[in-house]
Amino acid sequence: MPAFVRAAVPAFATGAVSTSLSRRRFLGAASAAGLATAGLSACSDSGSATTDSEGRTVVEWWNIQTTQPSKSVWPERAKAFEAKNPDVRIKLVTLENDAYKSKMTALTSSGKLPDIYHTWGGGVLEQQIDAGLVEDITSSVSALTGTLVPVSVKPYQFDDKTYAVPFDIGAVGFWYNKALFTDAGIDTPPTTWADYLDVIRRLKRAGITPVALAGKEKWPGMYYWAYLALRIAGVDGMQKAADAKDFTGDDFVKAGRHLQELVELEPFQKGYLGAGYSTPNGEAAIMGNGKAAMELMGQWAPVVQADAGKGIGEDLGFFSFPTVAGGSGALTDVLGGGGGYAVRKGAPQAAVDFLKFLVTAESDRVLVSKAAMMPVVKDATSALADPNLKDVSAALGKATGFQLYPDQAYPPAVGQEVNDSVAGLIAGAKSPEQVARSITQVAKSQ
Repeated sequence: MPAFVRAAVPAFATGAVSTSLSRRRFLGAASAAGLATAGLSACSDSGSATTDSEGRTVVEWWNIQTTQPSKSVWPERAKAFEAKNPDVRIKLVTLENDAYKSKMTALTSSGKLPDIYHTWGGGVLEQQIDAGLVEDITSSVSALTGTLVPVSVKPYQFDDKTYAVPFDIGAVGFWYNKALFTDAGIDTPPTTWADYLDVIRRLKRAGITPVALAGKEKWPGMYYWAYLALRIAGVDGMQKAADAKDFTGDDFVKAGRHLQELVELEPFQKGYLGAGYSTPNGEAAIMGNGKAAMELMGQWAPVVQADAGKGIGEDLGFFSFPTVAGGSGALTDVLGGGGGYAVRKGAPQAAVDFLKFLVTAESDRVLVSKAAMMPVVKDATSALADPNLKDVSAALGKATGFQLYPDQAYPPAVGQEVNDSVAGLIAGAKSPEQVARSITQVAKSQ
């Protein structure tokens, strides 16, 4: 779930660690990590195109839309493009989030990527670009750039060049069960960290599991540390730490201590360390079945809750991550990101044509209305009807700062260390100081 490039709006910042890896160094490092490519879907060599038995150009499109409704909408978009372009066949390859990341890392090490592939932008995409694996599509999409919501395209732009187009943009925040809050006598969502901890205590006294967490997958827990760091250090502090490759400052240690405070209250469901996210008994299902009061998750949460569980309908609400006393960050600073699609270097022109089709206003309205995506095309915002997504859109509209997910903002090894170290803290295996040192050590090694 996810470089911060300074956007053309006030206080929207980046968190990218600058990289200048050569293709040989990057691919060699990935290979040294023991990343095998056996058993993966065959991807085209750079500069080549595949045709099927009917002579159509085959464009392989890797995505992570494994839940409804997007699981059905993505094939529909492919067929809609094929209807207008009968000489092209879009081959969908759909993978679960973590499996996708693992396979893409392995494919990157081999230098062979899918024609079109999912990207969160940031450090991962930047390293692929530095390795010479990504097509510069600046001139191809220049006419469309002005039609897009400005912040949606920023994670995919480097040195004034565009390497991917967005299909979604959103923010992480707390999704909560209004009925369970009422049962615990809680009238309004908390706006400060102290109040949030008090809400945890009140929910526990009422016999309600306060928070659902997918501890097994690590990235959901990372959101807590990242948001606490953002609230304490502020957008500028996050940027300075990324530039210096040093996260050992007091602000980041304090973030770990506050997370430790939360963990000590035992707010999560039983067995959370082994729980997945979208599995039948995972975080989303627990929240969607009304068995927990809150989860910290992105704008996709309502859809996944309804898919993995039953969904809680009008009882579902959204509130921003609370402020921390003495911190430099504001309640309106947002941790988030979105999804985009990049094109491999040398992919057939049909791959770029498909992306241009996907981000037309007409197509984006379909993604918004049928697939519960946040609009990335300005003229598609009228299709946003879901009240939950309107809340997220409002948070983005009021945002004074924007921070991309650390596991996507930084180079892959650094992002993985953030996830691993924070997971260690939540499990009681690492101290706040050890988390800060571990992340810094990996950052400086890149």
